[in-house]
Amino acid sequence: MLPPSCFIRNPSPTFLPWEWKSPGSRGGCSRGTTSSVLLSSPSQRPVRCALLGAGFAGLSVAWHLLQHSSKELRVCIDIYDEVGIGGGASGVSGGLLHPYSPKAKLLWRGAECWKESLNLLSIAEAAWHSRESTSETQEFDQELNGFIVRRGGILRPAMDIKNLNVLNDNAQNCLASCRIEPIDKDTAQSLVPKLCVPFNTAFYMPKAVNIHSQRYLQALFLACENLVKELSTSGFGGTKLCLHKKSVNKLLELQGEYDAVIICLGAKADMLPELSGRLPLRTCRGVIAHLQLPDNIGEDYSDHSPSILSDAWLAIQGPRSLYMGSTWEWKSRNYLPNVSAEEATKALQELLPKASAIYPGIKDWTFAGARAGLRAMPPLTPHGSLPLLGCINDLVGGNHTCKYWLFGGLGSRGLLYHGLLGKLIAQAVLLGNEDLIPSELTSWRRKSNS
Repeated sequence: MLPPSCFIRNPSPTFLPWEWKSPGSRGGCSRGTTSSVLLSSPSQRPVRCALLGAGFAGLSVAWHLLQHSSKELRVCIDIYDEVGIGGGASGVSGGLLHPYSPKAKLLWRGAECWKESLNLLSIAEAAWHSRESTSETQEFDQELNGFIVRRGGILRPAMDIKNLNVLNDNAQNCLASCRIEPIDKDTAQSLVPKLCVPFNTAFYMPKAVNIHSQRYLQALFLACENLVKELSTSGFGGTKLCLHKKSVNKLLELQGEYDAVIICLGAKADMLPELSGRLPLRTCRGVIAHLQLPDNIGEDYSDHSPSILSDAWLAIQGPRSLYMGSTWEWKSRNYLPNVSAEEATKALQELLPKASAIYPGIKDWTFAGARAGLRAMPPLTPHGSLPLLGCINDLVGGNHTCKYWLFGGLGSRGLLYHGLLGKLIAQAVLLGNEDLIPSELTSWRRKSNS
């Protein structure tokens, strides 16, 4: 029996295998050619895809596979994650979303990434607000009692002269859709009382947003389920989406079951024996502390006050709740989200002095818990630290009817990159054409093979 998170339309007969064109490389994906996967023949058997990981990368790919396949193409997607939706580092993310680097420079394809991320956020919000309370959504009802997107903006005080000059320069060249506004101390403190503004200037991004990552991921999965239902009512049978709370220990376990396997496991990708030690990723464990304002202390924050960026960031959850982060423990192999008392104490000792230097009022807040995630940090390129994408049959080895793809290394900017890159790799998978992925995102693999 299929799990309750599966939505199936009409049973599909078996037809000829999913065809790929290849220019002769062993197990490779086509470059410069288009596969026949998008042929809209009604007799074509379903295209079966396995997605490993249910975080930002995995759910973005799932949505775009469903969205960008032709209605006649019956795409069947199995998502594998042993913890479930948002169980890894994505679900622990602080959720501050804007298209700029720490120096306020626009990141790689920042305008496109910003647009696609906002689009997915709107899709997730719409799915949640239009939901019906059923037995299948009771679990979501408990998880999504608060906001998904908090539109209070983000505020960044200038901490030294060099920082002030850099931020001023970049404020002149910011995106119109996410502008950077220099504001004086009085204006900044009207937004956040008690804020420290050393050089009488802070930089405000009114359109930047704060995402509750776990709620967002649950809502995006719900949007994927809704899309499957909509396709079914349109008369196109066979599309399916299933979430399996189980791990995949070896890629070769899936051989013969799927036409495409997309690995979206973040730091856990290195645990697969076929990829262990072969990906140019660094791991970094980050601890985020949850703080609350005691009932006997008056509120500093209104419902629409901005979050704060500095050496330690403050992601505001409401007038009396915030997340503070994040620590950086390089080369960690600890995937567990649970934080020991010793680790939490160490994190507070590191983060509180940084936060209080910019917001002294943080000393009135009390510790309410901590959570952690293991980030997969990508290598530095001439375009910045970019995620890893591409077909990896050469890394997996052997001759396969299945094609293996990687979408990994989102690092600390997963929210910004996941929308656009999930769309790009989904289109590449559907067409069997890696040329649809910008070469700067696939160059890592050519270096790995050299």
